[in-house]
Amino acid sequence: MSVLKNNNSNNHLTYKQYLVPSTGDLRRDIYNYIYKNPGIRYRELTRIAGITNGVLSYHLGMLEKNGEIRVERQSNNRVTRCFIINIPKKDSDIIGYFRSKVIRSIVFFVLQNKFCTFNEIVDHVDKAPSTIFWHIKRLREAGILSTNFRNDCFIYSITDKLTVNRVLLEYEESFTDHIIENYTDIIDKL
Repeated sequence: MSVLKNNNSNNHLTYKQYLVPSTGDLRRDIYNYIYKNPGIRYRELTRIAGITNGVLSYHLGMLEKNGEIRVERQSNNRVTRCFIINIPKKDSDIIGYFRSKVIRSIVFFVLQNKFCTFNEIVDHVDKAPSTIFWHIKRLREAGILSTNFRNDCFIYSITDKLTVNRVLLEYEESFTDHIIENYTDIIDKL
């Protein structure tokens, strides 16, 4: 194993240790990933950061303990999302849903059309009706979509348009979808 000399002291670092960033640098990188991608999922973070599950778990625990981030685990414990601490809970709930492309498509369509029927949403999103129904159910349970019954069909609308618009505009960089960019351009023109 080759050995590199550490100029700061008489200690020697192995080649492998020389390539690995210090704990502070790695933790700062993890924090920056979370800052730039609020609501990032745990598995996505391991992939982007290029670190193992155990290393990420340790550093997330330290960041959470120090009050720098909030880790939210859904009730089924299958999805874990990370947020910096200053993102309000209401915003983080909305951001978590908007990380899904299908949900974003549904929400944008309803925002642009104010009131939509189920069939209009299915036609626009171009997914199976069962998939759309499942996502709409989740959005209704989260309080993002509301439902009214008119003319023998359900009409869907956004419950709190101001909050949804604010979250979309404030965190638009964290969503890597062109749909959001187009929508925020429309909002800016209004």
